[in-house]
Amino acid sequence: VQLVESGGGLVQPGGSLRLSCAASGFTSGSYTIGWFRQAPGKGREGVSCISKSDHSTYYADSVKGRFTISRDNAKNIVYLQMNSLKPEDTAVYSCGADPVPPAEAMCVIGVGPSGSWGRGTQVTVSS
Repeated sequence: VQLVESGGGLVQPGGSLRLSCAASGFTSGSYTIGWFRQAPGKGREGVSCISKSDHSTYYADSVKGRFTISRDNAKNIVYLQMNSLKPEDTAVYSCGADPVPPAEAMCVIGVGPSGSWGRGTQVTVSS
């Protein structure tokens, strides 16, 4: 089971980035997948998650209206479209997958012992 993130980088405030989480070794459609971020000196935050079954979504209040999560089960990829980026969005973004919880539960509680993590991609929002 492997998750690989891509798409991070340096962007100016107000700009956009699209992150990708590519899954291998399992069928991503059987897992709830989410994006989490951790800024220096801060704890991990569940940014957005999408359920395996009904594709229901959850967004942290800090990103509602700016970020959009989507999944392409045929390609085993989950995307996070990030618009109107702010300096406070700067963090390492990691994707996680878990076969058990729905979206909101996973974003709030995190990935459980049956889940997996990617290694992360750096997003820096700065002028």
